[in-house]
Amino acid sequence: MCVDPRPVRALLVDGTIIRVRALDEADAQLVAGFYRDLPVYDRYLRFFSAGAVPPAEDLVASRGPTDLSLGAFRGDELIGVAQCCGTRTDPSTAEVALAVAHGEQALGVGTLLLEHLASRARRSGVRRFVADVLPENERVRQVLTDVGLPMWRSGDGGEVSVELDLAPAGGYPAALAAREERADIRSLAAVLAPRSVLVVGAGRGSDSVGHAVLRNLVRAGFAGRLLAVNPHATQVCGVDCLRSVNELTEPVDLAVLCVPASAVPKVAEQCGRRGVRALLVISSGLSGVPALATGLLDAVRRHGMRMVGPNCLGVVNTDPAVRLDATFAEPAPAGDVGLVTQSGGVAVAVQHELGRLGLGVSTAVSTGDKYDVSGNDLLLWWHGDERTRVAVLHLESFGNPRKFSRFARRLAERMPVVTVRSGSSAAGQRAAASHSASTATPRVTRDALFRQAGVLAVDRIDELTELVATLSWQPLPAGRRTAIVANAGGIGVLAADACEAHGLTVALLSDRTQRRLRRLLPQGAATANPVDTSAVVSPDALASAVSAVRADPGVDAVLVATAATVLADPFPGVASAAAEKGIPVVAVRLGQAEHVTGLSVPGTGATVPVFADTAAAATALAWAATRGEWLARPRGTVGPLSGIDDGRAGGVVARFLAGHPEGGWLEPAQVQDVLEAFGLPVVRSTLVDGRAEAVAAYTAAGRPVAMKAVADGVLHKAAAGGVRLGLDSVDSVCRAVAEFSALFGPRLRGCLVQPMVPAGPELLVGATSDPSFGPLVTLGLGGTVTDLAADRAHRLVPLSDVDAEEMLVAFHAGARLFDGHGDSAAARAAVVDAVVRVGHLAEQLPDVAELDLNPLVVGADGCVVVDARIRVVPAVATDPMLRALGF
Repeated sequence: MCVDPRPVRALLVDGTIIRVRALDEADAQLVAGFYRDLPVYDRYLRFFSAGAVPPAEDLVASRGPTDLSLGAFRGDELIGVAQCCGTRTDPSTAEVALAVAHGEQALGVGTLLLEHLASRARRSGVRRFVADVLPENERVRQVLTDVGLPMWRSGDGGEVSVELDLAPAGGYPAALAAREERADIRSLAAVLAPRSVLVVGAGRGSDSVGHAVLRNLVRAGFAGRLLAVNPHATQVCGVDCLRSVNELTEPVDLAVLCVPASAVPKVAEQCGRRGVRALLVISSGLSGVPALATGLLDAVRRHGMRMVGPNCLGVVNTDPAVRLDATFAEPAPAGDVGLVTQSGGVAVAVQHELGRLGLGVSTAVSTGDKYDVSGNDLLLWWHGDERTRVAVLHLESFGNPRKFSRFARRLAERMPVVTVRSGSSAAGQRAAASHSASTATPRVTRDALFRQAGVLAVDRIDELTELVATLSWQPLPAGRRTAIVANAGGIGVLAADACEAHGLTVALLSDRTQRRLRRLLPQGAATANPVDTSAVVSPDALASAVSAVRADPGVDAVLVATAATVLADPFPGVASAAAEKGIPVVAVRLGQAEHVTGLSVPGTGATVPVFADTAAAATALAWAATRGEWLARPRGTVGPLSGIDDGRAGGVVARFLAGHPEGGWLEPAQVQDVLEAFGLPVVRSTLVDGRAEAVAAYTAAGRPVAMKAVADGVLHKAAAGGVRLGLDSVDSVCRAVAEFSALFGPRLRGCLVQPMVPAGPELLVGATSDPSFGPLVTLGLGGTVTDLAADRAHRLVPLSDVDAEEMLVAFHAGARLFDGHGDSAAARAAVVDAVVRVGHLAEQLPDVAELDLNPLVVGADGCVVVDARIRVVPAVATDPMLRALGF
């Protein structure tokens, strides 16, 4: 594992951008100059002396991996330094110090540096920071307190001793997330709530993109100052024009670039020099030309600007205090749906559908090629936006999936988060050697992320708008028990089949409810679920029937399906039935032209979603139930685990990679060491060479043994004929050695001898590492049937105990795995613990690319790993919690 040496861009609390990078001996004079330029008092607080600064060569000296220096830069100016130095007596402890330029204090520079320094130190083996701080150094003391790491203080004389625990647990993740949200929202204000907008490339012709953007801004009544750039006009759309960006006399918040791709880098540079805070780059054609893309990014980075695009539709904010429509699309209807898409076409389609349904958007962002602002930024913005009540996303790719997971989970606790899957084909799946990796397709990984984060992921735009309408108009069901009321038996059967197919339960109506229905409905009506009201039912009778089933305590939701006949059209009764508050109601009206419409309930402000098809209604109800379940589920704990020695395990991996820089499969003894270091129950194995050693190992075991061949090129031993079980005599052991020698020849490097364990259900527990999403944990049937069943559950780390519990019932065989097998509660708890530990191992050892425990044998009151394999490759360590922009 190595630390990424590249500088990162990060946001301060005022929304401005700085760079953080490592400092080394080449920066010695720069650091010395920084300290010399500090006011005398600030220098006294840093060095406990106002005298001369220490020699430059001592300021960034590195005696080992725990001596680290980081600098914060605004442009090319060094504005802050944070350093730690490992103590000689304890390699897990480092002394920490920091200083910030006087004019840059109180902006969060020190806190940001401390976060990054702690992350790098943690990956270098440091477990705690210690510092001696003067009592009058209130700002540094405040930084150490506010960072959120567990802290202890001592001393009340001339110095205060502080100790920080660097484990990213407790309140630290929440404190980090809160700082990130505040800074991100401040920076996005220039994009989503600008006080001034400049449109560059606003042509006079109505067919130009710049003209359309400016026209939309004027039409929306933008609440701020509006300017345009056109060298050939004094006004366009009634807006005053400048001849070039260079004529700006004061900075603007947002510049919209609608110029040819070849001109974009130059215009972006001009904007940066004139103090523009953010760019909205509508122009396309940059990403296919590296020089243009690099030129744009360099200008944005150099001047600390945020950017949407390039190649995007634009940005909308319908807040009456903002009234921003910087797009070249039809005006977006106002509402409470937040929308972010990479595709402009998808944005247009979704906005059109929302408008047709009377919903509309609070904010809409088309990210296009997504150089900077992404879905993650919008998740943070919406979390702090009271006007947004539903979040909708269409993302073709993830810039930082681990942050997406954290931000989406946090937002989903406040509002529904709905997405349309995109790019989830398994075509890019690599050929994988391990059982776990063979099922870790792009869609599996993405769906695991969505499931854990509470994101409702659908496959079609019409399905998305159907779900948004249902979530916007109806309460969530308390469960999946659904009553169906239809005026034709065939429709009811279709609805029942659709409910079952989508994971809903056709509720059993109580005797009391059925008696009431018999009194309300015409003769011949069927009162069992699905309820067939008969074709002659009146609107009033239908309304009464729906009210009756809504009152049944065994019903969580009602699906009403009607078809007009020459005898009656009971559909108007749906609105009457939904007038009373209660469980959700959705309707199906066969024959309606639109796939979904809204039926207003007079006098209540409520709306019933009306579908053209029973399957669509059932799908929307099922997703609503899924959201209700996700909100109600216990969050679980990702707490500290006992018996973990990650230093021992990390040492095994590091030593292997030192001898195999390209990576590879660990030897059996190394696998055993790594698993034991993470507290996993492993059957102790002995690697032997020849009959004599095999017999000695068998004798030492004192019971029947299993023997497994260790041969070059053989990964799955059983499939290659390299496993012998239940060997209970010296002759059988010798025979197994001879058979392996004959089968594998010179490839045979030895044999593993293991004591046999009692038979029991066999599981596969595995992990694969995705460079973007992080480790994915897999659980399914193990042993020789693992590739035949293809019945597995997947979750991304960090993995909680609740996640592991859910995995046990997420694959079909898991629900009955412990039936009639000893102490099922104890065995279940042991499997859950093993799954959680595998997740922790994969998270703590980023060099682990693939891991299989197969089989993990479930015993009467526990479980044990009988066979395992681990493949490692050198990985660049990343910290998914760290505050950093993605470019």
